[in-house]
Amino acid sequence: MRRLLTAASLATALVVTMSSPVQAAAPPDSDFQKVTLDDYPGEPMALAVLPDNRVLHTARKGQVRIHEPRTGRNVLAATIPVYLHDEEGVQGIAVDPDFKRNNWVYVYYSPVLNTPADDPATPAVNEGNAPETGTAADFAPFKGHLQLSRFKLRGNTLDLRSEQRILQVPVDRGICCHVGGKIDFDRQGNLYLSTGDDTNPFASTGYVPIDERPNRNPAFDAQRSSANTNDLRGKLLRITVRPNGTYTIPRGNLFRPGTAKTRPEIYAMGLRNPFRFDVDERTGVIYLADYSPDARQPNPQRGPAGHGRWMAIDKPANYGWPYCVAPDMPYVDYDFATGTSGQPFDCARPVNESPNNTGLRTLPPVEKAEVVYTYGPSAQFPELGIGDIGPMGGPAYRYDRRNRSPFAWPADFDGKPLFYEWTRDYVKAFTLDRRHQVTAIEPVLPSIVFDNPMDLEFGPDGALYVLEYGDGFFAENPEAQLARIDYAPDNKSPIVKISASPTVGSAPFTVNFSSAGTVDPDGDAIRYAWDFDADGDVDSRAANPSYTYTANGDYRATLKVTDATGRSASAEFLLHVGPVAPTVTFVTPTADQPFEFGDTVTFEVAVVDDQPVNCANVQVSYILGHNEHGHPLSTTAGCTGSITTFVDPGHAGADNLTAVFVAEYTDADGQSGSAEVVLTPEEE
Repeated sequence: MRRLLTAASLATALVVTMSSPVQAAAPPDSDFQKVTLDDYPGEPMALAVLPDNRVLHTARKGQVRIHEPRTGRNVLAATIPVYLHDEEGVQGIAVDPDFKRNNWVYVYYSPVLNTPADDPATPAVNEGNAPETGTAADFAPFKGHLQLSRFKLRGNTLDLRSEQRILQVPVDRGICCHVGGKIDFDRQGNLYLSTGDDTNPFASTGYVPIDERPNRNPAFDAQRSSANTNDLRGKLLRITVRPNGTYTIPRGNLFRPGTAKTRPEIYAMGLRNPFRFDVDERTGVIYLADYSPDARQPNPQRGPAGHGRWMAIDKPANYGWPYCVAPDMPYVDYDFATGTSGQPFDCARPVNESPNNTGLRTLPPVEKAEVVYTYGPSAQFPELGIGDIGPMGGPAYRYDRRNRSPFAWPADFDGKPLFYEWTRDYVKAFTLDRRHQVTAIEPVLPSIVFDNPMDLEFGPDGALYVLEYGDGFFAENPEAQLARIDYAPDNKSPIVKISASPTVGSAPFTVNFSSAGTVDPDGDAIRYAWDFDADGDVDSRAANPSYTYTANGDYRATLKVTDATGRSASAEFLLHVGPVAPTVTFVTPTADQPFEFGDTVTFEVAVVDDQPVNCANVQVSYILGHNEHGHPLSTTAGCTGSITTFVDPGHAGADNLTAVFVAEYTDADGQSGSAEVVLTPEEE
């Protein structure tokens, strides 16, 4: 186990006010405890807590896992076949409001389809990358969609054969970016789905991507999606799903059903990358955050700098992208063919004149977001700090005095929506007035680590569940985990450590397990329960047992420790019995090797395995690193080859740009290894 954290006792979460009187201090961080539930979640994407407090959590490459509190184990519920390129894969997951009766689980993902893929026989060319210029016929093979479906959860198995396909959202595949999707429900059972603008931002110098040139891939024009009333991308959708998997349109969406050149599913439009939102279960208000463009400074010829936004959406609206950040903050029209600027867009009456627009020409007026902030200090919201911009709309806690869970959060947070920042590694609580305006911002557990928080949800037990991405790019990072944050002022759960020796061998293979380092913070007596083969049965109650594996395979040995009060925690040890996993390294390029964007970088990957290496199974990806996040731009196959680094005017002038190369190899036994190397751009 990599980490099981308890809160430090040094910091107190004080309520910070901007226009309201000083309030009483929230409970100190020392009254809370962060308990790791899954230290090996894959590349984490989304979570959903079931009524019985089991936790569904997804990995981008298709894995859906379930954390089972009864045993402490993490079960692979399904692996959904997905298309993987850039950010594609599994996105959102949610539980039906009537799950106890119908067992439906909703997933938003990228189906495989017949999209072109890279051919390992041609290492100099990546056939999976869509052309940036060409004709409609050149772009047609890369037309695809994301799929909103639901599946029956039977026990701990997500039955893929039970799939009901509900809704498809078109995408232009083979090119980056913004295809995420969060799913949630309101009290009436309406389903909400957020969708990104599916637009490449890297050729717009950090401002608006509205390239209308006839030979340009449409993926460079956000007017075709976010500003298109006849397109589902860059939107917040609202539908009502019927028992047979079809859907109807609830009253009160942005466009009445039957309105020409509109999609009735649209509730809010003009969004860039609304990666996370949450519907307040009591008020029905949607707390949604929208990601920022990359420009660090305003440009009179192009428009404002990048701004993140947070909205309390209580009515259908147009939030302006790609024409305006806010009603008083327009971008400037720009002709990519001539490189000349036009006039600022009219935020009161935006007009979509793009040849890629299939919807209405005149759009609804731009609605103001409740919070707008940029890279530097905010005069209105100084509590948000400075840094990169990765806003996430989180849930509002609803205190229930009838909830007898020992983990339930206190009433101090009642009604306050959480706002979390992926790039700044924090969670804040917003206090709102009756008009949903932010009147105060307070830090939430500042001494507890939130390492690139990816998803937050309060469970039925009143605890906060957190999925963390960690520091790295498109992989299971060392810091990645699923955790639960308990309110525990009087008693804490045990802190569990697990180790094993030996760890390499073939069946029959005897392993000596150890719980050394396991403690209870309160000094309570503890009980041990080992499950060596993840079948849900206790195999040993000794502190340091041995176990013989009689068959080769991959195992997640689980140790659950329970204290005298009934509080428990668990840890897992991932063990491979049989042929060893391959070791992957880069021969070239080397760490910190200098380069300039636009250079073609030659790579050589070395793989050491206990069986012949098939270079066709080596996958090498080029990722543009930007501070703590990255954008995958190209992927190819082979032990040797070359990749041209992306010339990225969209990040021109930005700090901390790097080129990241990731190599992955999976052998015939299904064992995988990976390596990463980061190159440093030469200073001009």
